[in-house]
Amino acid sequence: MTPAPATPAVSSRELPHPAREEIRLETVLHALSDPMRLRIVRELAVATDALSCSHFDLPVTKSTTTHHFRVLREAGVIQQTYQGTAKMNGLRREDLEDLFPGLLDALLDAATHQAARLG
Repeated sequence: MTPAPATPAVSSRELPHPAREEIRLETVLHALSDPMRLRIVRELAVATDALSCSHFDLPVTKSTTTHHFRVLREAGVIQQTYQGTAKMNGLRREDLEDLFPGLLDALLDAATHQAARLG
């Protein structure tokens, strides 16, 4: 009996992301409705490079932080990739701007105004 041809292994280090056309407005808005997730996105918006998960000093447990990143990734707000052992995060600004013109900038501006107002 001839063995079946080997199929390439799918790396467990590749994270699922929605394709651009799968990103939905209500999912993006839900992801950004949480203060911790909005804080992550605000930091990513001003970063010049992708940031590792450990870069963010959030006042929540590690498992909760992981949850927040997963919600943002599954909503299509961020792109996560592994570099060595670090999970790197970048904002999917181009995709979001193409799908929902002006939305991200409007939300980021509103968050900045709110932060200034509330201190």
